[in-house]
Amino acid sequence: MSTRNIDLNGRKVTLIEEGTGEPIVYLHGFADVHGVAGELLAFHKTLAGTGKLIAPAHPGCNGSDELEDGTSVEDVVFHYLELFDALSLKQFTLVGHCAGGWIAAEIAVRHPERVKKLVLIGACGLFVPGELIEDIFMHAQPERGVDYKTLRNVLFSSSTARDALRYFPDGRGDLDEETRRYAMLRFGSFVGFKPPYFYNRSLINRLHRATMPSLVLWGEQDHMVPRAHGEAYAKGLKGAGDLQIVSGAGHAAAIEGEAAVSKAVGAFLKA
Repeated sequence: MSTRNIDLNGRKVTLIEEGTGEPIVYLHGFADVHGVAGELLAFHKTLAGTGKLIAPAHPGCNGSDELEDGTSVEDVVFHYLELFDALSLKQFTLVGHCAGGWIAAEIAVRHPERVKKLVLIGACGLFVPGELIEDIFMHAQPERGVDYKTLRNVLFSSSTARDALRYFPDGRGDLDEETRRYAMLRFGSFVGFKPPYFYNRSLINRLHRATMPSLVLWGEQDHMVPRAHGEAYAKGLKGAGDLQIVSGAGHAAAIEGEAAVSKAVGAFLKA
C-alpha cells in the first residue's frame, strides 16, 4: 500500500493505491477507508488483488483539501472528473459505497464511456417515495455527550456489533480516527444536507444511461438506506442484474459481510 498526494488545480487530493493491472477506483463511505480507517481494509485488499486499486479521499477527508467554492454533489463529480484526467484514467472500474456509491452513480450516468464496470454497495443518491434515507446527522450527535449507540445502529447491523463498536466507540477514541470521522460527516453535510437527506431527485431518471455491466449489493439489515433504493438501482441500471443481498450485514456491508461481498465483487470483476 502506498499513499501520496496529488495537486489538482491547487487542491491537494490524498490517494491510497495498491496492486497492479487495470485501474479500479474506489469511492468511500462513512464506515470505511478515509471515513474512519487510515488504511485499506480486507475488502479493499480484495479489490487490489484484481487490479490497481486507487482510493481517493473525498474533499475535506483524510488529508484532501475541501472544495471551498463547492455547493453540491455536482461539484464533487467535476472534482473527480478532473482527478481522473490528472491520473490519465481513460477507462476504469468504479466501485462506491454509501455516499461514494452515490458519486459513482452520478459519474457513470454522465460518462458511461469511461466506466468499464460499476459496483454499488449500499449507495445513497436516489429519491424513492416513502423510503427516506435515515437522518445520519441527528444520530451523529452523541447522546449524553459520549453515547454513539444510535449512530452505530444506522451504519451497522446493530449498535452492539463488533465492527460497530470498533469503528464508532462511545467516548473519545483514537484521535486520528476521530478526526477522520468528523471530516467524513462534514463532507456528508456538504453533499447531502438537504432534507430528505442524501439524494438527487434527477438521478433515478438518468440511470438508464449507465449501460456498463453493474453489480448492486445491499446489507440485509441496512438501517441507513432502505432496500427499496437498491432495488431501484438494480432496476434502473441497464447493465445490472438482480439486487444481491448480503446476509446479516448492515449498511457497512463490506465490513460486516466482508467475505460475501469480496466473493461477489471478485467474481463480478473477473467475469
